[in-house]
Amino acid sequence: MLSVADRVKQQFASLDKQQLPTYYFYQTWDGDKYSEQPFTKSITPQNLPRSSVIKFVGRETALTELHQKLQQRERVAITAIAGMGGVGKTELALQYALHYWEQGTYPGGVCWLRVRDEDIGTQILQFAINKLGLKLPEDFDLADKIDYCWRRWQDGDVLIILDDVTKYEQIQDYLPPSLPKFKFRVLVTTRIQQLGESFQKLALGVLDETAALELLISFVGNERIHREINAAKQLCADLGYLPLGLELVARYLQRKEDVSLIVMRERLAEKRLQHRSLQNPSSEMTAKLGVQAAFELSWQELDNEAQRLACLLSIFALAPIPWHLVERSLPDQDAEDLEDLRDDFLLQLSLIERTGTGIYRIHQLIREFLRDQREKLADADELKLSFCQTIAQIGHKIPQTATQNEIAEVTLAIPHLEEVATVYQDWLSDEDLILSFAALGQFYEVQGSYEQALPWRKECLSVAKQCLGESHPDVASSLNNLAGNYFSQGRYSEAEPLLLQALELYKRLMGESNLDVPTSLNNLALLYHSQGRYNEAEPLFTQALELTKQLLGESHPNVAQSLNNLALLYHSQGRYNEAEPLFTQALEMRKQLLGQSHHYVATSLQNLAKLYHSQGRYNEAEPLFTQALEMIKELLGESHHYIATILNNLAALYYSKGRYAEAELLSIQALEIAEQQLGVNHPKTINYRNNLQYLRDNYKP
Repeated sequence: MLSVADRVKQQFASLDKQQLPTYYFYQTWDGDKYSEQPFTKSITPQNLPRSSVIKFVGRETALTELHQKLQQRERVAITAIAGMGGVGKTELALQYALHYWEQGTYPGGVCWLRVRDEDIGTQILQFAINKLGLKLPEDFDLADKIDYCWRRWQDGDVLIILDDVTKYEQIQDYLPPSLPKFKFRVLVTTRIQQLGESFQKLALGVLDETAALELLISFVGNERIHREINAAKQLCADLGYLPLGLELVARYLQRKEDVSLIVMRERLAEKRLQHRSLQNPSSEMTAKLGVQAAFELSWQELDNEAQRLACLLSIFALAPIPWHLVERSLPDQDAEDLEDLRDDFLLQLSLIERTGTGIYRIHQLIREFLRDQREKLADADELKLSFCQTIAQIGHKIPQTATQNEIAEVTLAIPHLEEVATVYQDWLSDEDLILSFAALGQFYEVQGSYEQALPWRKECLSVAKQCLGESHPDVASSLNNLAGNYFSQGRYSEAEPLLLQALELYKRLMGESNLDVPTSLNNLALLYHSQGRYNEAEPLFTQALELTKQLLGESHPNVAQSLNNLALLYHSQGRYNEAEPLFTQALEMRKQLLGQSHHYVATSLQNLAKLYHSQGRYNEAEPLFTQALEMIKELLGESHHYIATILNNLAALYYSKGRYAEAELLSIQALEIAEQQLGVNHPKTINYRNNLQYLRDNYKP
């Protein structure tokens, strides 16, 4: 005997699908594609639109969480899917409704109500009449008719979906009451983050890379995507993993079989949101708007001040935005007013996202949209100028010996400084432009990221020459800084001519009574010292020390630096008795002038410890090494490349004391840090590697 389900299937098979309403069919996934199947259980009334997706990806967790939220209350449970335009809120709601309708979870019916630009009450009445077979009293007004429908609804759990709600007032009078006989579940899709106190929120974000690639594959095929897999990943990133953008582009590629993914990226880069692929969705799609039109709906909800604030945010780099930088860029506006605009409009309408305390993020496609809107503002140029002047000042906050706390304070601002230096040069004075490049180089160098700093140092020199000519003190400073970068990488032959140029330029422009001259002499002497050219280094160190004392007096950090440098030379020459009083004097001066805990104090401690080691005064050396190590860890962090220097030197001391196992452990740690921070071919890394090998070759447990 045939089951009820089989009899229904047999009956449906004999009918023309065109004669049956859409809601008699549902889609199932067989691993390759969706196929349309007749509903074989007791028919649940529904009016769901067709889903156009070939494969619904990346939302398994969201579907589970959504169902859990909708089942949490005994009677009326209301959940809102919230997120930015194009993130797939409607599709998620539709897939949820289709799946649980198929499962028979809502035997009382699944009612889909379109909110934007359509009358909700009329749709409820039509569903009641056409799907539930209710006959409504003609003498009732609309509110009474709707209440009549709710109270005479078909038995069983009911799912009501209100799609694209822009404010709570739109749906307030149409929500079902809590009735003993029914369990209404209300699902809302909205861009509004806080729709009402009675709503549970499910925040929907963009897809991850894996799901985004799956979506592309579902439209254009696995072979085509994997043939250009890197370009496919980059394309997903270009679109910010936004489902609407991905589907639009995927459908475009589906039609354009000869267009490579590389060419597709080039077309998008040229026209961005105006590219035809992102403009008009096909009639098959669940979404009815292109990306730009979807964002336009949120834009129209903003007042003039909120629009201006949104446009300012589009000037920032595509990176986390510290809110204090926004406030500084609008100094004439009240901080609390700006907060209200942010919270009541931009956050509420999902145009930006809060990612941490005082930190916000804007999606790259929304940023593109806002950039187009920004150019229509009367004061667009004023916004750019204010932003650039604010960000350029970050350059003053990066000292030569920045601690990890000082680095942390400016790290989030660095991408925006890079944006200013590379994109908005026309809005900076020559001084601020040069400062920006110098600051970026300094930021990376103080962390030991010399290769990352190098392009900024080179560009700083180029811009300084272009803006100021070949003969200017800032050009000399840029030469000196670029040389310092080469020196730190062990590229001595490239550093030397730059240092000589800088020194000659300082002397010619400013005379020997300027502080930059002894600084330049010191730098050149350090280079010669590192190359073993001691006879050339010594007179430069001595000259630098005397000039610094003349200009700054006997007690100044620069004097301590000169003393330290000369002592290093004496140490290298084996002139220990001359080196020790200079090291000691530099250490005491630094403690007095800079405090007990400072990078330079730690440097002096280590230099004095190395001297004691060389003299065989091991017990005096060890506590100094240990003190320097702890101080640098606290100031610069556990993985700074200077940690490797101290570990290497302490390992050498332990080796000399016969503590071979401890020496090997420290030597390994030093090498690992150096390889990670400086690279495997840096001179210091090579030295640490050789030291470790020497220790192993000569240590026989």
